[in-house]
Amino acid sequence: MEKHLLFKRFADKRLHMGVCGSVAAFRAAELVHRWQDTGANVSATLTAAAQKFISPLTFRALGASPVYGDMFGSEEPFEHLEPGQIAHAMVIAPASADMLARLAHGLADDMLSAQALAFDGPVVVAPAMNPRMWRNPATQANVETLRERGFIFVGPDSGVVACHDEGQGRLADLRMIYLAGLKALTPQDMEGRTVMLTLGPTREGWDDVRFWTNGSTGTMGASIAVAAWLRGAEVHAVCGPVDLWLPDDPAFHRHDVTTASQMLDRARMLWPSSDAGVFTAAVADFRPEPHGPGKFKKDRAGDGFTLSFLPNADILRTLAEERSEGQVVVGFAAESVPDMDALGVAVHHKLETKGADIVVGNRISDGFGRAANRVYVADAQGRDEVWPDMPKPQVAWKLIDWMRTLFV
Repeated sequence: MEKHLLFKRFADKRLHMGVCGSVAAFRAAELVHRWQDTGANVSATLTAAAQKFISPLTFRALGASPVYGDMFGSEEPFEHLEPGQIAHAMVIAPASADMLARLAHGLADDMLSAQALAFDGPVVVAPAMNPRMWRNPATQANVETLRERGFIFVGPDSGVVACHDEGQGRLADLRMIYLAGLKALTPQDMEGRTVMLTLGPTREGWDDVRFWTNGSTGTMGASIAVAAWLRGAEVHAVCGPVDLWLPDDPAFHRHDVTTASQMLDRARMLWPSSDAGVFTAAVADFRPEPHGPGKFKKDRAGDGFTLSFLPNADILRTLAEERSEGQVVVGFAAESVPDMDALGVAVHHKLETKGADIVVGNRISDGFGRAANRVYVADAQGRDEVWPDMPKPQVAWKLIDWMRTLFV
């Protein structure tokens, strides 16, 4: 699991999983494991067809509880109603063409379809089937009916399926299904807000092969971007050169850039329509004066050579100065300081000089390249806190809580 996707804050939530007959059924077991890592309680129902591909014992062994059986295989008469009474969200993955038809037409003659029909909360559906079955007008009509009724679809993706046909029908990326389940469990308290973020390093070229950069991984910014999206915001992530997976969703927009100049241009374009700007990127303050075309050859250097550097624009300060009334500006500061007291001084200095509403500071040794972060947070209203070392997704969630108090 990528570290920016692991939000360990769902201990009070229960998710019910449905598994239908598909070669992809074995992948559902991994989803159970991923959701449990967040603290969520997971129960499961496997259709009779799903049990031809994977055993209910697998889900019990992974900790899913309860794992429901056949409609009339238990002495408990109301198991078909139980998920609707105790679960906060339902995910059917993989969902077969047969199950889509049952859901669309209100059929309830097996355990899973009856549980779905009696479920009042959000239902996420991740179809998986042969591409020709997916394209069939009957399947598409059923999908459209379910969308109109509020069912949330994830995928299917395109590619080669188990029978070697190629087209749309593959089970969606497990990360998207995992996040869709978490989103269904999450109050949408950022709905209607647009958040623009910068994340990662910038890369400033010198010759055709060499560049000036830093070791930022972008994990903190990615954690904030995903957390804001999970809570209902539309997100624009302006990404420096990082190797990070981010959600593929109509409300999540990734903008890849390389240099500080490109990052400023893209962020400036997005800024007027944003409610908040979160500037986590480790932007290069300076760029080398270009060598010119081609590769610099070492035989031209003699005993050494010197570089001249030119200043880059301060993206945080520039866009803070250009903001409209009501926009919230959040800056980040990575500092080489000996302790948290010195970090606090640096954070308050940046709060005053950058024009931000919130500044989040960390010592470089506490944040760069780590899955966790220890931060000092202060805002322009005089509030400040020191947060202990915690996973970056937890820092992200707490920061969004703080941001929400500043929205007008």
